[in-house]
Amino acid sequence: MHTMVDKHAEAVLHSDGVAAHSKPKVSATNVNVYYGDKRALNDVSVDVPDRGVMAFIGPSGCGKSTFLRCINRMNDTIPSCRVTGKITIDDQDIYDPKLDVVQLRARVGMVFQKPNPFPKSIFENVAYGPRIHGLSHSKADLEEIVHLSLEKAGLWKEVKDRVGDSGTGLSGGQQQRLCIARAIAVNPEVILMDEPCSALDPIATAKIEELIDELRQNYCIIIVTHSMQQAARVSQRTAFFHLGNLVEEGATADIFTNPRDKRTQDYITGRFG
Repeated sequence: MHTMVDKHAEAVLHSDGVAAHSKPKVSATNVNVYYGDKRALNDVSVDVPDRGVMAFIGPSGCGKSTFLRCINRMNDTIPSCRVTGKITIDDQDIYDPKLDVVQLRARVGMVFQKPNPFPKSIFENVAYGPRIHGLSHSKADLEEIVHLSLEKAGLWKEVKDRVGDSGTGLSGGQQQRLCIARAIAVNPEVILMDEPCSALDPIATAKIEELIDELRQNYCIIIVTHSMQQAARVSQRTAFFHLGNLVEEGATADIFTNPRDKRTQDYITGRFG
């Protein structure tokens, strides 16, 4: 084993608390996405660090959700969609033909804009993934996974006496936390969130943001948000997309207070959106 420390590889902490030289969790190089003849993303290259939150911001239709969906190959489900370039998670090419997409989607959880619990009990919503991925070996195992996942999602106290009730009977904010519990039940490494609060009221939104702040200790989280205030509150790094291009990326504080590109500045100051 190597005991020698490479001085250049020693992590230097940025002001955003993210290690500068630590290896990225997700790395994209020259990613292009085409829907038929239309090019939706142009040569996007970005590194996403582990353990933390990266926000993708930008006006509607700028490519941020399209890019997010490349990271768990959700775009595969669209027949006219073609992705070129390279995306790796821990240096593994996720578009490698030998890669098992089902396994990839267990490693990369997804939370959608509109809460979408299964029409099953709260318990079954969370137990579904661990069961199909063979993560539990007994009923007690499964119960523990469900309990822990609901606890991590900040929902256990509210539902512990009614886990047999339907998940669709919960409030919108609770449903979204149930969807987060469902995503983390399979031990993902990366969690993608596509505007997870846009259908929620301010109180439910605050709860989800608090939850994101707790989860970032253990997961790599990428959030697409329309709300610049939300990006500023929850993320350590921010990437600004415009017309299919990644315009700039950096520490959230820098992007919001000292953007390098005029388009970022114009967007942040509300000149367009």
